[in-house]
Amino acid sequence: MSSTLSVRSILDANKLTGPNFANWLRNLRIFLKFEKMSYVLNSPLPKAPDDDATHQEHQEYHKWIDEANVAQCIMLASMNSELQKQHEHMDAYTIPVHLQEFYDVEGRTV
Repeated sequence: MSSTLSVRSILDANKLTGPNFANWLRNLRIFLKFEKMSYVLNSPLPKAPDDDATHQEHQEYHKWIDEANVAQCIMLASMNSELQKQHEHMDAYTIPVHLQEFYDVEGRTV
């Protein structure tokens, strides 16, 4: 647990203010990789499984939703209040995509 808090302190110390987007995203990716949740940034939320899907498919979907929510909260908590208000209704995949477009980060993919 203390190692998680140490890694999280990186984001606390480097809150997103706008111009520091590339550094913020790099630190976010480090933290989410450490937490084994970086996959939530790589593609949009999957479609909800059908009612006849397997128990495992339902579990995997709910795990994705839970971890995407955690990632979203981490992102929002590591932003200034103005950016929080602008992004509070976006999901973990959409937030960095929107920020990348907004700050026109050259040649970088999220």
